[in-house]
Amino acid sequence: MDLIEKLKIAGFTGNEAKIYLELLKRGSISANDLAKKLSMDRTLCYQLLNNLIAKGYAGYIVKENKKYFAATNPDSILISFKEKEHLISNIIPELKSIQKLQENIQEAEIYEGKKGLKVLYENMLKSREIMVFGATGKSYDVLKYELGHIIKESQMLKIKGRMIVDSKLKKHPMTKLKNVKIKFVDKVDAESTTTIFDDKVAIHTLTDTPLIIFIKNKSIAQTYKNYFEYMWKK
Repeated sequence: MDLIEKLKIAGFTGNEAKIYLELLKRGSISANDLAKKLSMDRTLCYQLLNNLIAKGYAGYIVKENKKYFAATNPDSILISFKEKEHLISNIIPELKSIQKLQENIQEAEIYEGKKGLKVLYENMLKSREIMVFGATGKSYDVLKYELGHIIKESQMLKIKGRMIVDSKLKKHPMTKLKNVKIKFVDKVDAESTTTIFDDKVAIHTLTDTPLIIFIKNKSIAQTYKNYFEYMWKK
């Protein structure tokens, strides 16, 4: 890697690096002579010199009403980086506090059709444990071509699940899934299914047009988890 490429990594543009290196070689030089030496447009050369001055990497002196430009000590590059590091280290706590506020903001989305169900399963595949109550098994009909792949991927990822299911669905394929524990209850003729994982809750009904309400909120998710645990142990 040549010096120009290294200076680009340090924050110089390619042309700034060329000018800076030429200034180091020349000691001091006028903008006209510098532009000629580098075969560069004079206006562009002046602009780049001003950029380097603003960054603290160049300066100038006036002799007989003429400006002569020179590079500052190369240590100024390291000093500049240390100043940036100090600035960044000071703003990191503030950035984290903004992120924390964002995490606490409730997000809710509503989907209609198969797309919403796919979004739900894509999110579920990123989780480690899933809780479901009121499972109807109707997703096997809505996603009859896609669900096999989703199930296979979830098993490869070893995602654990627990489902509370109506006793009349004991023979349904969803009750035979690996890594999924089932609790059968009587007379839970649910029209909608609630799925809880991580900090998310999804409530969906698959009658007629599929409708999915997707909520991302830690407090709401924890409340539903507590309710699920109560039902599971009952």
